[in-house]
Amino acid sequence: MTEPVIARKSPYAVDVEAGTTYHWCACGRSKTQPFCDGSHKGTGLTPVAHTAEKTGKAYFCGCKATKTPPFCDGTHKGL
Repeated sequence: MTEPVIARKSPYAVDVEAGTTYHWCACGRSKTQPFCDGSHKGTGLTPVAHTAEKTGKAYFCGCKATKTPPFCDGTHKGL
């Protein structure tokens, strides 16, 4: 399995809508960060599906090292 690429060392603040499913890029290769565009094919990594429970701001991990995918947990501060 390939290691994920750090897309950026900060979270992506995204306005999400309740009931909508988002597919977070776990590989870091997507051109549509923080969401999957299929660039993970062949890496052994797969996107993480998340259905928003409420409408509002969500902070998706950009460094791909979070312990709480798909959300930022501050791990990027130590990279």
